[in-house]
Amino acid sequence: MTATGHHITIEGEGHPPVSGILVEAAEAVALLVLGHGAGAPMTHPFMERLAAALAGKGISTLRYNFAYMEAGRKRPDYIRRLLAVVRSALVAGRECAAGLPLLAGGKSMGGRMTSTLVAEQAQDAGGAGARDVRGLVFFGFPLHAPGRRESVRGDHLAHVPCPMLFHQGTRDRLADLELLRPLLELIGPRATLHVVEGGDHSLGMLKRSGRTQDEVLAEVAGITRRWADGLLARTDQAP
Repeated sequence: MTATGHHITIEGEGHPPVSGILVEAAEAVALLVLGHGAGAPMTHPFMERLAAALAGKGISTLRYNFAYMEAGRKRPDYIRRLLAVVRSALVAGRECAAGLPLLAGGKSMGGRMTSTLVAEQAQDAGGAGARDVRGLVFFGFPLHAPGRRESVRGDHLAHVPCPMLFHQGTRDRLADLELLRPLLELIGPRATLHVVEGGDHSLGMLKRSGRTQDEVLAEVAGITRRWADGLLARTDQAP
């Protein structure tokens, strides 16, 4: 399951130009700016299938490469350059959205870098760009390194002002649910957790589960749409 997209170039301060792919949903209700994980680009089958599943539920996506991936390198850039790319992608997303509500997030590192930028700009009176984001969606939030029982990578989430949706698998070695759940409980109603039973860090399933990844992504996309509908209804009614 894939969706045809429109290729764009994303430029901005602090990084070389990077590529983006815009997938427009029919009768879209929002546009989601979607960053990839540390080890694979925006064209990875997971990203393509996720974009197609979301389009099927009325959510357009703009996915993009980080600069190191655009250059063909395996090692991620230092954090300021990663955040610079996210900032530029959000600006491009706002332009591509053409008035649609803007959501953001991504798979693993792409989601964490997005939430880091949003948290930083929420505390920066001069910040711009990320404040247009109505909500964040994570497809496997990387709470810790494999085998490390700590949640320091999630400390910044308390400073994210907008609602957040976490799609997490029970076999995710980068997010022990026994650590993630208490963290999200401290954040309160801004955080929503959707657990994919049997899913790994990429929401992949064991063969014995009887479920394909496309089926899981269809479920994830449907839940994302329902969450977005509720979020947008609340914010549109706010005084």
